[in-house]
Amino acid sequence: MIDLKSMTLMESKEALQAMGEPAFRGKQVFAWLNRGIISFDEMSNLPRSLRERMKAECLLTVPRIARKQLSAKDGTIKYLWELADGNCIESVLMRYHHGNTVCISSQVGCRMGCAFCASTIAGKVRDLTPGEMLDQVMFVQKDAGVPVSNIVLMGIGEPMDNLDAVLKFLEIVNHPDGMNIGMRHISLSTCGVVPGIRRLAELGLQLTLSVSLHAPDEETRSRLMPVNRAYDLEALFTACHDYFRRTGRRISFEYAMIDGVNDQDWQADLIARRLRGMPGHVNLIPLNDVAESPFRPSRRTAAFQKRLESHGVTATVRRSLGGDIDAACGQLRRKAEERGGSQ
Repeated sequence: MIDLKSMTLMESKEALQAMGEPAFRGKQVFAWLNRGIISFDEMSNLPRSLRERMKAECLLTVPRIARKQLSAKDGTIKYLWELADGNCIESVLMRYHHGNTVCISSQVGCRMGCAFCASTIAGKVRDLTPGEMLDQVMFVQKDAGVPVSNIVLMGIGEPMDNLDAVLKFLEIVNHPDGMNIGMRHISLSTCGVVPGIRRLAELGLQLTLSVSLHAPDEETRSRLMPVNRAYDLEALFTACHDYFRRTGRRISFEYAMIDGVNDQDWQADLIARRLRGMPGHVNLIPLNDVAESPFRPSRRTAAFQKRLESHGVTATVRRSLGGDIDAACGQLRRKAEERGGSQ
């Protein structure tokens, strides 16, 4: 089956031409698929014969809401989507004063093995297609009835581990004939896959790169994040400094505050030294309690922030959203698995 939704505009035109249609049909199809349609019959400006052929030869992904949780505290909505093959992924709609942000997944599961993350407990099942990433944005917007202005690739999976599909998704969602969400309204998070950071630097995309740091010393980070054994902190920060020099874009460093593990003053001092010469923002994250994890939220977040700021480092504490609805990545999917649901 032809996956038209995972195609760029140029690819869509080429696919329709291969079906014997004029190129402008590809533009029409591209526009329709970026509106969250659930049937080819909705493509009202296409000939019926073409719509029937597309039904027979083309794939149209429509995720099903397997579970939906609405926070009574802040209006955050968490979605568990069931995909066509029965696998499940998560997306979260977060409401801010500057607009609505959707946090999306890039894989079913994750193979990175970070010790404090629920997404990685069952490992990686498969990569998502560009169309399946796009679906999360479109169908969250459609179900919630609010416009989405920002996207964060920080859900289940490591985007750099599925980078070709992610880059194609970014091109599609950014296109004026599609959802037209600007690159500066998109954040991509990585646990520190250095080749991916270097590739993004070469492309010069004006998105926001977020690096999950979580520890500034090799011993602690290798214990928390196995990726550090492949790409150590020296390699990571060299790539980050190069990324800034090439793009001019400030990097956000995500830092989950873990009690007694990564929340000491000397670790704040080390972060400041590693950031020297590069404007970076440290986003301190109150740790979510995950039943399978031995880690607990830090009691020193405020002191750690103050220590960073004493070195001139910009540090903020992430606003906690959806704490009453299993908002930590992977928690909702994990509960579905435990109940005997889909992977």
